[in-house]
Amino acid sequence: MWEQIRVNKRNSVILLGLMGVVLCGLGFVLGYAFGGTVDAGWIGIFIATVIWVVMMLVSLYGGDQILLASSRATPVTAEVHPQLFNIVEEMTIAANLPKMPKIYIINDPAPNAFATGRNPEHAAVAVTAGLLGKLNRDELQGVIAHEISHILHRDILYVTVAGVMLGAIVLVSQVFLRGMFYSSLGGRRYSSRRGGGGGGGAQAIMIVLAILAAILAPLFAQLLYFSLSRKREYLADAGAVRLTRYPQGLAGALEKISGTHVDMEAANKVTAPMYISNPFRAKRSMSLFSTHPPIEERVRVLRNMAHGASYKDYNQAFEQVTHRGGVIPKSAIKPDDAVGLRQGGRPEPPPTPKHAQREVGDIMRKVGGFTFVPCPCGLRLKFPPDLKVKTVRCPRCKREHSA
Repeated sequence: MWEQIRVNKRNSVILLGLMGVVLCGLGFVLGYAFGGTVDAGWIGIFIATVIWVVMMLVSLYGGDQILLASSRATPVTAEVHPQLFNIVEEMTIAANLPKMPKIYIINDPAPNAFATGRNPEHAAVAVTAGLLGKLNRDELQGVIAHEISHILHRDILYVTVAGVMLGAIVLVSQVFLRGMFYSSLGGRRYSSRRGGGGGGGAQAIMIVLAILAAILAPLFAQLLYFSLSRKREYLADAGAVRLTRYPQGLAGALEKISGTHVDMEAANKVTAPMYISNPFRAKRSMSLFSTHPPIEERVRVLRNMAHGASYKDYNQAFEQVTHRGGVIPKSAIKPDDAVGLRQGGRPEPPPTPKHAQREVGDIMRKVGGFTFVPCPCGLRLKFPPDLKVKTVRCPRCKREHSA
């Protein structure tokens, strides 16, 4: 997939440049609106350029931490969820990554996951507590393989840079619009004292244009961001199947994720394209502003892979389901490349809603620092990290335990 890696690096540079153009254009219009002269517009471009350079450096060297923090992701150890660490290690070896990604858990009941970072040496995988509580091992392996594929394809650099730059454009627009709102009364009083004039009329027109630009610039940046982020989901699905050799695992995971009736509280418009599925349930239909391809289509493609797990097999299944050209670059498809399918793990009975809810709650407590103490009577006591007492009595058998 060297061609896809090269394309992603090129797209990152193009996107960075286009986001800079949008930001500088917004700076010129806002500067002209406030200053009333072309020179003020150039000052706006200068300020926007400084913001662009700073945000570019931030996105390259700290963008992953910003996105993880905004998603409320918490770094965890293997003691919190050993199976998750075992699967990430498996897929790291299968993908031949130089280093195992850091692992984060998001305390959110909605099932979802994403990867971020700037390269395979500096990468992280974040999953929600809801995902860990609702998927079996094969399904969780499919999701982790999907995120590892994003790291392998260098998608994470593209998404991290785009997310931070989009956030900068949204921030500048919001600051201007809120400033206009709060200063509107004072501006009207100032205009009435100043009186009419031709220059004032021209500046009023520029202020209207500035307001339109502040509204439309984030929409244009989002459209650019979203439209370039859909194809990579198909490629990551194909990469996941190749790593796991079990397309049914990822298909089952996507069905469970899409079947949730809960929106992610930790997600926002900037981070939404990073997730394996759109975190906003009401916006999962395919449209110009969709962050992901239709999840039903992705599942049908995976379910249709009955003869192998190679890129060629995925392309054939994609063409049969969508009646469109394949998504895998020709350089990645080799006629003699055969990857056999494996049998799934031992069938696991689906958890009851009550059991799944309890499992999600326990994971969220572990991430929050709770201590779990098993009692001989079979009850598991859960102590919060800020508990003040030294001993706690089991409500069932009345034994006392050290907190």
